[in-house]
Amino acid sequence: KLGCAEGGCGACTVMLSRLKGDHHYSVNACLAPLCSLHLVAVTTVEGIGSVAQTLHPVQERIAKAHGSQCGFCTPGIVMSMYALLRNKATPTMDDLDDAFQGNLCRCTGYRPILEGYRTFTKVGTPRNTQETCRTHRKPATPLFDAKDFVPFDPTQEVIFPPELMVKTDSLCFHGDRTVWLQPNSLEELLSLKWKHPEARVVVGNTEVGIIFGASCSLSLMEAELRRAVDSLPLHQTQVFLAVLEQLRWFAGRQIRNVAVSSETEQSMGSGLGLGLALGLGVWVRVSPGIRDGSRLVQMDSRFFTGYRRTALRPQEVLVSLEIPYSKKTQFMSAFKQSPRREDDISIVTAAMSVTFSPDTSLVEELKLSYGGMAPTTVLAERTAKELIGRPWGEELLQAACSSLAEEMTLDPSAPGGMVTYRRTLTLSLFYKFYLTVLLKLRDQVWELKPRTSANHQRTIGVPQGQHLDDVVGRPIMHLSALKQATGEAVYCDDIPLYENELYLALVTSTKAHAHILSIDTSLAVSMPGVVCCLFSEDVPGSNSTGPIVYDESVLADGQVTCVGHIIGAVVADTQSHAQRAAKAVKIQYEELPTVVTIQVTSHTPRVTSHTPKVTSHTPKVTSHTTASGDMHMGGQEHFYLETNVTLAVPKEDGEMELFVSTQSFLTLTLCPCPQSLVAKALGVASNRILVRVKRMGGGFGGKESRTTILSTVVAMRPVRCMLDRDEDMLVTGGRHPFYAKYKVGFLDNGQVVALDVSYYSNTGNSMDLSLSVMERALFHMENSYSVANIRGRGFLCRTNLPSNTAFRGFGGPQGMIVAESWVTDVAQRLGRPAEEIRRLNLYKEGDRTPYNQVLDQFTLDRCWDECLRRSDYKQRRANRWTKRGLAVVPTKFGISFTAVFLNQAGALVHIYTDGSVLVTHGGTEMGQGLHTKMVQVASRVLGVPISKIHISETSTNTVPNTSPTAASASSDLNGAAVHNACQVLVERLQPYRSANPKGCWEDWVKAAYFDRVNLSANGFYRTPDLGYDFNSNCGRVFDYYSYGVACSEVEVDCLTGAHKNLRTTVVMDVGHSLNPAIDIGQVEGAFMQGLGLFTLEELHYSPKGVLLTRGPGSYKIPAFGDIPSHLTVSLLRDAPNAKAIFNSKAVGEPPLFLASSVFFAIKDAVSAARSEVGLSGPFRLDSPASAERIRNACTDRFNHSGSFKLVLNCSVLTLTLVLVLS
Repeated sequence: KLGCAEGGCGACTVMLSRLKGDHHYSVNACLAPLCSLHLVAVTTVEGIGSVAQTLHPVQERIAKAHGSQCGFCTPGIVMSMYALLRNKATPTMDDLDDAFQGNLCRCTGYRPILEGYRTFTKVGTPRNTQETCRTHRKPATPLFDAKDFVPFDPTQEVIFPPELMVKTDSLCFHGDRTVWLQPNSLEELLSLKWKHPEARVVVGNTEVGIIFGASCSLSLMEAELRRAVDSLPLHQTQVFLAVLEQLRWFAGRQIRNVAVSSETEQSMGSGLGLGLALGLGVWVRVSPGIRDGSRLVQMDSRFFTGYRRTALRPQEVLVSLEIPYSKKTQFMSAFKQSPRREDDISIVTAAMSVTFSPDTSLVEELKLSYGGMAPTTVLAERTAKELIGRPWGEELLQAACSSLAEEMTLDPSAPGGMVTYRRTLTLSLFYKFYLTVLLKLRDQVWELKPRTSANHQRTIGVPQGQHLDDVVGRPIMHLSALKQATGEAVYCDDIPLYENELYLALVTSTKAHAHILSIDTSLAVSMPGVVCCLFSEDVPGSNSTGPIVYDESVLADGQVTCVGHIIGAVVADTQSHAQRAAKAVKIQYEELPTVVTIQVTSHTPRVTSHTPKVTSHTPKVTSHTTASGDMHMGGQEHFYLETNVTLAVPKEDGEMELFVSTQSFLTLTLCPCPQSLVAKALGVASNRILVRVKRMGGGFGGKESRTTILSTVVAMRPVRCMLDRDEDMLVTGGRHPFYAKYKVGFLDNGQVVALDVSYYSNTGNSMDLSLSVMERALFHMENSYSVANIRGRGFLCRTNLPSNTAFRGFGGPQGMIVAESWVTDVAQRLGRPAEEIRRLNLYKEGDRTPYNQVLDQFTLDRCWDECLRRSDYKQRRANRWTKRGLAVVPTKFGISFTAVFLNQAGALVHIYTDGSVLVTHGGTEMGQGLHTKMVQVASRVLGVPISKIHISETSTNTVPNTSPTAASASSDLNGAAVHNACQVLVERLQPYRSANPKGCWEDWVKAAYFDRVNLSANGFYRTPDLGYDFNSNCGRVFDYYSYGVACSEVEVDCLTGAHKNLRTTVVMDVGHSLNPAIDIGQVEGAFMQGLGLFTLEELHYSPKGVLLTRGPGSYKIPAFGDIPSHLTVSLLRDAPNAKAIFNSKAVGEPPLFLASSVFFAIKDAVSAARSEVGLSGPFRLDSPASAERIRNACTDRFNHSGSFKLVLNCSVLTLTLVLVLS
């Protein structure tokens, strides 16, 4: 699968095998040049097993362990694991962590993948399958049984193809614009380099020792260095250990398998970190020609002459790298600070080496090397020179900090930003190095423990006596999981090419706000394969579009309002031809004033419109104390692994068939949908437009309304278009950034009695769904707390960014995090634990919300108490001397569309004469297991096994006028509609059951058929008693609420701002779960997506409105290594919900906010650090809590301007040592 085209997501992972050394390694197919694969065996996921024949154990286990949801990432993960097993039949958990560093998943939360593959390791069977419920002391339902897995036999794998066992000669491949030359010897390479000095050298692998050949892959370098560390004395391997530490966090395994030391160091010497470590005493050998021998060049401050430039001459080839042994009195450390530790570009890296005079602590030699402080690696030579001859102590530290502060400067406009943070890091990292060396000088030796994990999932067992054929409440595997694990699941772009099919590429704006003066397509239309160019005047129907308000255009007409605004399209015979021609379209602009941020100043938001306000009052209460504050919550990219894709196929009589990756089909004018808006653009009725969805590779709200911007363009011609990752991120928008100001009144006991809060959202360049998002934010402004007097107001701020849109939570997380912020402020003002204030103000059964809805079937207090009990909260809170952060956070999430008319669903069920059943409903499958749950519902109502029931796809010609698959209500709505249709059929078959009670299902179906009974039924459901009026503040907004509580513990490195997610306990009320495996997967997936929202993911724009974070290289979502080391998820027992199908509850969106427990645990840790320097009371920490924000909030002598005086008392030293050792 193509997920990013830059080697950052791992979806396209395949395994390469070479005859030499019988080595197998995973690589990113999107980065592997085809020419480089001569005589290489390529194994894809389809090549190791299939559903029709035999599944490979790797495929079976990820599917049956519930590790595949949307499935788009699954083939890549399968191949990463398969390549690991081909090299190591019984890996360790550390091997798994290493193998998956280059793979991303947006759905599962990673836990089920690791639990399934744990069965291949020495650890063996996952512990979660044997958990016991503490409440009832009865065995919990296992999510899967490892005993059912097919045994893995490594002797039965495919051998290396004999056809490839031949000797290769020199090769030459000629392309349209490139020539690929593959020499067969070093002499031939030098000759070619002399003839073509500007040609780039692309190299592969060799077997080498400690003197590494220039074409040695980073993986081989890593393996050789580890062998050296294991066999040599410790004092000789200091440089090796530093290099290994950097290699561990550089890219993913797929990249390290093909990246080579020479190319990597020459092209990325400043930011890699490996280059920093190698720069301390490392030499490179270069060869200038065939007869000129070779020369040694030291990798020092003169080696890197500029960004991605070195001291090598054009004709020279780097032959090897020579890494020296360290000396007996030498100590060395390497550091990397990045937004995400795994597979991420560093903010600042450092490698530091000190050599002492024998038997003393006097500095004989000191090297301090930094990356990220200049275009190239820089050495702090002046500081190092000043410290020579000084003893390693407090006086040296003081001098070093003062000197580094002067030497390591950055211009305020330096690329990459974060200038203050980066300067602070230069001091903080040296301080960590100082402490590390200090410990070693004192002969304090410690062992670095590997990362361990313990994952527990406590589920709800089915009632005693439930028939084995009744699958409701059982952990049934996702219906498509096996097909997804074998690569046989068909996504939109997998549909085979139609005859004479064309490809469309978008022409987008490079300006954020401008008039279009002219468009020149002369060069584009003359390029190979180009059929035509399309612009606004080519739209046959209406060029106006938009989900609620028609304030957008299909194609820009005269003016653009954001970078990425679609101006036109190029249609060509292939994707590459279309994209190349689209880049050749020349557009002239007249730029207009640009607005990027919603804040003109930090306290004066730029407002364009406002929404109704929500107010609630009780008899006046005088509060003793008030507190005011504000915070900003950043946006978030959906980062579904399958980007937006549409295939349009024209039919007769103006009909158009669309295959779209979309969550919405709705034909109403007031709502977003491909069908109605395509019909509008083409000038035909909606009954001529057929939209079909088989499955999506993720959605999360991003394919609810924004898919129409692609569908309406594509529908003008019979073409296909799949956006590249950078295009998708550029044009589609994401979660709304919010800014909030609040004032809260509270009593001395901590009871909150009054709140006034104002929200400001960044809508982007159009309205889209922004009004509805703001309304939901207001409906969640108090989260789970009872506030007697409250006023909430919302303001929409239009900017010149791509229109923001629906995202999992739909405004709820933005509203609730502000609530948790003022609760924390109250606790800090009173000097009391935040959990006490939260518990004191928690809603109770029968309380009213600010919008006057009574809370019934209230289970949040039970979730709270169970979460604290399971997490051992009181015992963990007692260990405050460790300076870790701890927080427990509740959530109350309303279930229903706030637009009342959307709370409806339809279904169509057919029974065929052979007894098989075909179910169709209005929901789309995007990995959340909706189809699986609907089959379970139909199975129970009809009384037939799920093997007889099939769901093919969702389409507009089977169930019309469907609501978007959104708002967490799809199982409720569509489940009830399927139930209704099946119940109709059961009633029609009842006479034949009664007449033949000993018969079987097929007998009754055939009897009904021969009696001319209709075996097809429509089902319909509408949620009753909904409707709210803002003006009168009355009515029911939601049908019911989903509740949950999470407790998280983190450890913060106050010197760098990095943090570790140590432990999280989640208790979630999902009613009587329809499928506990799917529901737990949704809880974990939502939690990890929320973890990204609140602690990691950050969108960066230039002042001109250009999105700088496009693709996984610069935009980081949580990876395997970000899972809490101990994760426990429990589903609340005995909590039936009478308002949803089979007493279940919605689960898609509610758990996401529970990840804010990590955010507030970080804030708790920062508060403890601040108290060490005498700072107390509330402080502002914006979301996400990035390393930069955390470090800057930990006010100390390193980031306080002009003050570097060192004061070491025992508590501070203990704190720092704990952080360093961990």
